[in-house]
Amino acid sequence: MSGPAPLSPKASRVLEAFAKKAGRAINRFGMIRQGDRILIGLSGGKDSLALCAALVERKRWVPIEYGLEALLIDWREHPLAEADLRAVRLFLEGLGIPLGVVGASIYPQRYEKPFSCYICSRNRKRILFQEAARRGIRTVALGHHLDDIVETTLLNLFFRGEFATMMPVQEFFHGRLRLIRPLCEIEEAEIRRLGRHYPLPEVQTSCPRKDLNRRILMKEILQRLKRVNRQVKRNIYRAPWRINSAYLPSGLSTREE
Repeated sequence: MSGPAPLSPKASRVLEAFAKKAGRAINRFGMIRQGDRILIGLSGGKDSLALCAALVERKRWVPIEYGLEALLIDWREHPLAEADLRAVRLFLEGLGIPLGVVGASIYPQRYEKPFSCYICSRNRKRILFQEAARRGIRTVALGHHLDDIVETTLLNLFFRGEFATMMPVQEFFHGRLRLIRPLCEIEEAEIRRLGRHYPLPEVQTSCPRKDLNRRILMKEILQRLKRVNRQVKRNIYRAPWRINSAYLPSGLSTREE
């Protein structure tokens, strides 16, 4: 296995700062513990690649040991180019992270509603969880960043009529599996900055809905709001931990008559 390519002093500093910021969120929410084996859900995009780099860099100074593995789901309907897959493999080899690739259909085995980004995401999680269980791994890490979390909060509010968000740590199957999001307090712009200095072999996906995704609308709304208040994204991110119960219904039925 080849070692990582030497980094410039600037790239080393940017990566270290990035990993330490991810580490603060990891520590805050108790995401990683001694001896954990972690399966990273890899898409080939900048976010999951940056997550891999941060988790490896963090191991240089934390006083605990944890194992890292990665899984890439290659949709049969939209397969990755061989050159892109090879670049991702070389990147992970340099980091010392074993990579598994699973070919699967982007469409779930059984679904009745029209295909959507939500259904695709659920299908991806299902495959990740199944593979984690097969490997005896109890922790799955995803590369969702602060912008993803804020956009999800707004999507749930606007289109599902509920106040719900992505949690930094979520347990499934009565605690048998934990989903962690170590980049939860890092903005997408910070990942782009890392990519300008650190070689992330980002893969351009051929998602059939990339131009129809409602997240594009959420990004536009947040960008406009940021012109009024630069802290708008972080305010939305912090809101679930700052519930003002005096101004929310309590004990009332929400069932429509």
